[in-house]
Amino acid sequence: MKSKLSILFALLFMSLSVNAQLDRSKQPKPGPAPKISLEKPSEFQLKNGLKVLVVENNKLPRVSFALTIDNTPILEGNKAGIKTIVANMMGNGTTTIPKDDFNEEVDFLGAGINFGSQSAFARSLSKYSDRILELMADAAINPLFTQEEFDKEVEQLIEGLKTQEKDVSAVASRVGSALSYGVKNPAGEFTTEETVNNITLEDVVTFYESYFNPKNAYLVVVGDVELKTVKEQIEKHFGKWETSVGVSSTLPPVNPSAQYTQINFVDMPNAVQSDIRVTNNVDFKMNDKNYHATLIANYILGGGSDGYLYQNLREKNGFTYGAYSGIGASRYGTSRFSATAQVRNEVTDSSIVEIMKEIKRIRTEPIDPEALKLAKAKYVGNFVMGLEDPQTVANYALNVKLNDLPSDFYTTYLQKINAVTTDDVNRVAKEYFKADNARIVVIGKGSDVMPSLEATGIPIKYYDKYAKETEKPMFSKEIPSGMTAETVVANYIKAVGGQSNLEKVNSVLSNADVTIEGAPFKPKAVIKSMAPNKISMEMMIEGMGTVMKQKFDGAAGYQEQQGMKIPMSEDDVAEKQAEKGLFPEIYMEASTLTLDAVVPIEGADAYKIKVTKGDDVSHRYYSVETGLLVKTEATTEAQGQTITTVEEFSNYKDVDGVMMPYTQKITAGPQVITFMFTDIKFNEGVTDADFK
Repeated sequence: MKSKLSILFALLFMSLSVNAQLDRSKQPKPGPAPKISLEKPSEFQLKNGLKVLVVENNKLPRVSFALTIDNTPILEGNKAGIKTIVANMMGNGTTTIPKDDFNEEVDFLGAGINFGSQSAFARSLSKYSDRILELMADAAINPLFTQEEFDKEVEQLIEGLKTQEKDVSAVASRVGSALSYGVKNPAGEFTTEETVNNITLEDVVTFYESYFNPKNAYLVVVGDVELKTVKEQIEKHFGKWETSVGVSSTLPPVNPSAQYTQINFVDMPNAVQSDIRVTNNVDFKMNDKNYHATLIANYILGGGSDGYLYQNLREKNGFTYGAYSGIGASRYGTSRFSATAQVRNEVTDSSIVEIMKEIKRIRTEPIDPEALKLAKAKYVGNFVMGLEDPQTVANYALNVKLNDLPSDFYTTYLQKINAVTTDDVNRVAKEYFKADNARIVVIGKGSDVMPSLEATGIPIKYYDKYAKETEKPMFSKEIPSGMTAETVVANYIKAVGGQSNLEKVNSVLSNADVTIEGAPFKPKAVIKSMAPNKISMEMMIEGMGTVMKQKFDGAAGYQEQQGMKIPMSEDDVAEKQAEKGLFPEIYMEASTLTLDAVVPIEGADAYKIKVTKGDDVSHRYYSVETGLLVKTEATTEAQGQTITTVEEFSNYKDVDGVMMPYTQKITAGPQVITFMFTDIKFNEGVTDADFK
């Protein structure tokens, strides 16, 4: 019964994939680069040190105010997370205006005010600009820090950290930064529940007083304003902002680059794919003479769908949905180059080999002139389009100040982009894209990927999810003597209530609250099934009614979404008709089962059973301790892509003598959906008509 839901979800995912396909047409040939003439913002400075840049643009009756406080990067140390809390608490009321009144007035004016720990942004219609500027200044100068709001923010931050525990991308980002920069560097440190619990409300106030200062601040004004008027308003509202003592800080050194190319592996048994990040430290700034050539080199390697990495890993080999590269520029010293991809477990080793191959290729092989022309066209187009936004002009002016750029940096930008040669690309690639000193950070399922990773011959170091070096983990344990796949299945049947109780179940009616990762709504689902293989799922959203139906009546089926009804394919119908009952373990044949290993899942041992049906192979995992099913894995082909679907089962409860999982999480490629069942009933509320 559980596998039927994953098939329905896989069909939904495939339909979404079809609708999401993009028509990538050829890039038009670039013409001559246009001459750039940038309007210079008006500037003035308040007595407290606040520097103001104003770009007047009267095309539309709106205005924005962007505040940036130019502090040296701040090390949070054993109170990591304080910047997040400060950012979330600011802009929600002031010492003179309660939170609700503040937010209601901003909403009433159709405006917006947002704060960071060292920044703020406000926007409104120009007729309300004075009031919005006043509210923004009040929130910046007189923030409302209460114990009640502080406690809420701490709780929410900790909840967010808990959700990241099983997030492969979050772990990859954390470990990659920590290994590159060091955990005692602002760019490498990370927030944990322990560091958050070290923070007090007094710490929040102290941070604000130390770092939210006008002496290092820039206010950029863009829109329908008149310089004389806005200057008077800023002096009135921000002139009262007092400069505090502040804190000067010295950046600690970063970790040295890897002495040799190595794999830094983190084992995450829940990983359905491997996250690969090939990275090395670079000393790269916007005012470097190689800046423009490096942008072009990075684009050719991995800046988009035309890049070497994408064309190899996705278009040629089908290893991933996308593969890209990027390089950071930092005026404070060290930044990073990275080439990244999320790939299927079984091609992790091959993906690493191909990524390194492309990095070596751009370093040593001549660049195709057409690839160079395409990269230049990309940057020229983006730059020219950006100039249509007055905010871009203001940001350019601020960049010149913050990054110590020459005054003609942007007026000569296109000229320098177009001057890049193929030799320049090879030269800067050799300097910044390291082939012999790379960290290959891999977050994945060790039991699946480690044998092939070891076969690459690349040295491997092992780390935990917080970048602490460890010994090589034990990826599987010895199977107990006498234990077979048939025994595991028999133990499951006994654990859930026994075969006689399972055979009494002719139909199941389930209601669930549904969470779709990344979606702004939370649907409800009604799922009905009837022996041997009938299934119905309807998904509803409040205010929208039924948004999706999927049905199979034993002979045919369909999916209906957004008014479109798509029949089930012949292969899917045949697969559904092959099902013999609501609980597949009752009908499993011993010849199709193999006990592969004992592996850890979420800190507990599980038996891994391979199920072979013709050319189709899937895996089922049963808890060693309880005998219950905890996870399944299956791989399918859809629109030329290989999709691995993983179902996780937990929160088992008794339903009329049968243990049923009340939580089911399904991961299919990048899609994640969780069903939290609120009610499960046997042999009632289901008729044949439900499947039509």
